[in-house]
Amino acid sequence: MPNPKRKHTRSRRDKRRSENWKVALPGQAICKNCQAVIRANTICQDCGSYKGKVEKAPKVKTDKSEENQEQK
Repeated sequence: MPNPKRKHTRSRRDKRRSENWKVALPGQAICKNCQAVIRANTICQDCGSYKGKVEKAPKVKTDKSEENQEQK
């Protein structure tokens, strides 16, 4: 197995390593139904649609205090 003949400097080593920490962001798209920015090829979190069709009902946020009052 080959070994280096000379020591590489810290700057040369770090230049090589510095490019690997950059991570690309996932692709973004605009929902056809509500025009919200979403990740590409996923169901919209706001309206629950995918490719213009409603796939699932959107989640509605409720307060826990309201739920407790309804149960009593």
